[in-house]
Amino acid sequence: MSVQIISKDSQAYGAFNGGEIVENKPIGFPREGGPTKPYSSLFYWANAIAKVESTIGLHPHEGFEIMSFVLDGTIRHYDTQLKDWKELNIGDAQIIRAGNGISHAEHMNEGSRMFQIWVDPNLNKTMQQPASYNDYAAADIPRSIDGDLEILHYAGDKGIMHLDTPQVNIQKWTLNGTHTIEDMTAIHSLYVLSGTLTINGQLASTDDFIIVQDEAAELSGQGELFVMSTAKKLEYETYGQMMQRRM
Repeated sequence: MSVQIISKDSQAYGAFNGGEIVENKPIGFPREGGPTKPYSSLFYWANAIAKVESTIGLHPHEGFEIMSFVLDGTIRHYDTQLKDWKELNIGDAQIIRAGNGISHAEHMNEGSRMFQIWVDPNLNKTMQQPASYNDYAAADIPRSIDGDLEILHYAGDKGIMHLDTPQVNIQKWTLNGTHTIEDMTAIHSLYVLSGTLTINGQLASTDDFIIVQDEAAELSGQGELFVMSTAKKLEYETYGQMMQRRM
């Protein structure tokens, strides 16, 4: 696969409440189109933006680990375990380990933006466990510098989040110069939050989604990127693999 760039216009699309909340989806549900199907432990990835203040009503989840990352503004979260609304602000993150079942709702203030990302931790195991969740404040996310790169460490090496899904590394990068992705033992998924850069000579800009596999990749330019590294091979069959096998 080497380096693949999927523009915003090519991604899947979704909306809630008549377009009050709109989503471009690097990895959408099968009915939503888009060229990218679930891969590795990644099952779903949505970039949600609230055009006006709006609520995504109570809905159920099972098995998956569902992560929310607040990119702009403020959202509020409700679930059937907490039974109360809890506020998350820019830079905050949350993980719901849906286990044997939980329902939740999200309220987004006007102008708010968040990623919601689902990963598969082996549903055969997690659907036998009770649901749990953790919230993480922006001020507690570890930071480091690597050459021209400033890094926020959400999960994995130096990260604060605990996932049951194996071999997941989640970071936010601020690039001002050059950086090379040298690790070819994982699949690297990058979302360009802002800016323009080149990656192995290809141009990538805001809202592009990039998949790097089996090849070193040199990034050059200025911008912010959200980066996930996941396993090339897992010791269990994911739900995404099962779906594709049955098609």
